[in-house]
Amino acid sequence: MINQKINSIDYKELYSQYNWFSNAYPPLVQSACDEFFLPGFRFILVGISKNINPLMDKDAYFVTKIRIDKQHDVFFRTSEKAVGLILDRVLGKANSRFNLNKLTDLEAKIITSFNDYMFNATSKFLAPPPPTLKRINFDVVHLTFLIKDVDSNAVGKFVITLPEILLKPENISSKGDKFKYGDFTKSEIDIAVKVGSTKFKLIDIKNIEVDDIVVFDNSNINQMVMIFRDYEKKLNINPNLGLVLPVDNDEGEDNMAEENTNLWDSIEVEMSAQFDSVKITLGELKNIEEGLVVDLTSIYDNKVTLSVENKPIARGELVIVNDRYGVKIDEVITKSSSGEQNETVKEEDNFDKEFNNADDFAPQGDNIQENSSPMPEKPADEEDEFDYSDFELEDEDI
Repeated sequence: MINQKINSIDYKELYSQYNWFSNAYPPLVQSACDEFFLPGFRFILVGISKNINPLMDKDAYFVTKIRIDKQHDVFFRTSEKAVGLILDRVLGKANSRFNLNKLTDLEAKIITSFNDYMFNATSKFLAPPPPTLKRINFDVVHLTFLIKDVDSNAVGKFVITLPEILLKPENISSKGDKFKYGDFTKSEIDIAVKVGSTKFKLIDIKNIEVDDIVVFDNSNINQMVMIFRDYEKKLNINPNLGLVLPVDNDEGEDNMAEENTNLWDSIEVEMSAQFDSVKITLGELKNIEEGLVVDLTSIYDNKVTLSVENKPIARGELVIVNDRYGVKIDEVITKSSSGEQNETVKEEDNFDKEFNNADDFAPQGDNIQENSSPMPEKPADEEDEFDYSDFELEDEDI
């Protein structure tokens, strides 16, 4: 934790110093290279860091150490690819692939001479060493450049390591806020508004149709829930009384109960209702307080989506039934006829056909009734497309 905190502070300092490094060093490095080799290479500053490990990863380097005094040194690290690019331009293209481990004395002298020339050009930014008997601060700054051959577009890395204590970079400091937070009050964001939820039997979900009305027991006509990412907040609202629709659903519920004939159909799951994306300004969001009534009149024109386990089931319009919110269905979202579902239906049909084949299953003997009629096949238009596997049911639901 301590190291993370120190690194964070160090990098914040580099953020404020970056502009000075990027303005001071690249022109001098480029100029020194052009003077030493003639134009042909381009130097691009790509990083300023106090940690060299990511820069050195998977690369071999030719390192030149130049001593300033007993306490301070400057390092020039030229990657194997960069050394190869320099030598190809100075000595001509080699027939074999360049290998840093087989560097000749002449080749090493060329790279060392270039690094010496680079040090003389860039040392103007180094302050005189402080008159201390023993150096206690060994922090350094690494400037990483890409060196690019303009003819071949091949690139290598060139890293200059400088003792931080000898650097006097200019820090850019904030002069205060450049804008007011009030400037963004009219900016809009998308939020979700949850109407409510209710327990619903699977058979009722299975038989839901257009013009049905679903009433949400866990709803309050004076309150909804605003959702923005992971943030939720209850909103007090003025209900639109124009949505009031007195409906008696007792009879419909009884009919549904009569059709509930098996365990799966009797399982209850939670269905929720939520408006499609609603726009609200940052000013309105900021002013939402506990107990404050929010005007969200515009949401009443939006569609409401009914979902189970975050899977959309139907869409419709908001209504008020007695003292609860409800949704009048105007669109039932078609169940996806996936290959797996089709395969299930097909297997069931094959089973029915095999079961209905009297020759295969009837016992042999005189008691066989020749005129026995097979079981009637299920009409195609009555096939059950409802797939319970759409929902992940918890033990407490069963």
